[in-house]
Amino acid sequence: MPRNVVVTGSGSGIGAALTDLLRARGDRVIGVDLRGGEIDADLSTPKGRAAAAAAATEAAGGVVDAVVTCAGTSVPGTAMVTVNYFGTTEFVTALRPALAAAPQPRVVLIGSISGTQPTDPDVVAACLAADEGKALAHAERAVADGHARRLYPSSKAALAQWARRTAVAEGWADAGIPVNVVAPGIVLTPMSAGIFDDPDMKKVMDTAVPMPLNGYLRPEDVARAVLFLAGDDNTHITGQVLYVDGGAEATLREPSHF
Repeated sequence: MPRNVVVTGSGSGIGAALTDLLRARGDRVIGVDLRGGEIDADLSTPKGRAAAAAAATEAAGGVVDAVVTCAGTSVPGTAMVTVNYFGTTEFVTALRPALAAAPQPRVVLIGSISGTQPTDPDVVAACLAADEGKALAHAERAVADGHARRLYPSSKAALAQWARRTAVAEGWADAGIPVNVVAPGIVLTPMSAGIFDDPDMKKVMDTAVPMPLNGYLRPEDVARAVLFLAGDDNTHITGQVLYVDGGAEATLREPSHF
C-alpha cells in the first residue's frame, strides 16, 4: 500500500529529489515548504510549525508513515537556529502521535558534515535545552561578534545530538519509530550555488570538506540513502548519523572516532 510521507523542503534540492523517488515507487508525498508544496508553512516560528504539523496530520488522515526534514537554510543568521533546528525538532515532535499510529513509522532528519566543524557551544546547549529564546539570544550575539557562520554547524550538531537522544527516549524506539540523520557533504543544490560561483570560497570548502570518493553529491545521491532509512526495510537502525559525504568525515576525523 502507498505510504504517507511528509517531506519538508520538498520544493528544491534534496527534498525535491526525494519527492520524485518516493512518488516513483508509489508513495504519497505531503510536501511542506514556504510556498508551492501541498502545505505552505513557515517553519521558523512556533505557530508555523504547529500549523504545518496539524495540516500534515489532517492530510495524512491521522497516520504518517514517515517524516523527512529537508527544510533548512545556509544563509548566515538566526534562521539557522529557528529553521534548521527548532523547525525540525518541534515539527517532528508534533507529528509523533501520527507516526505512532502507523504500522512501520520512520523519521529521517537531514543533517550535515558541517556538524563536525567548530560550533557555538552556547547555541548548541540552548537548542538541546529546548530554549528557543536563549538560543536566539546567543545566535544574535554570534552574529554581532562576526561569528554568524558558526550557526550552521551549531544547528546541525545540535540536531544530530537531539536525534541520538530522542531515538531511544520514551515514545520513540519503544513505539517502533526509528530516528536517524543523514549528513551530506557538499551537495550541488541551489543552496550551495554561491560556493561554486566564487573560486576562493570553493577552495575553502574543498579544504574544509574533502570528498575523495566521487566528489560532490547530487541531490538524488542523498535521497537514495534517505529512501532506505525511511523505508520498511530499516527495522533496527536508529539514533545514527549516516555521513553521505564521499569520505569527508573519515578524512577529517581520527579512525578511532566511530
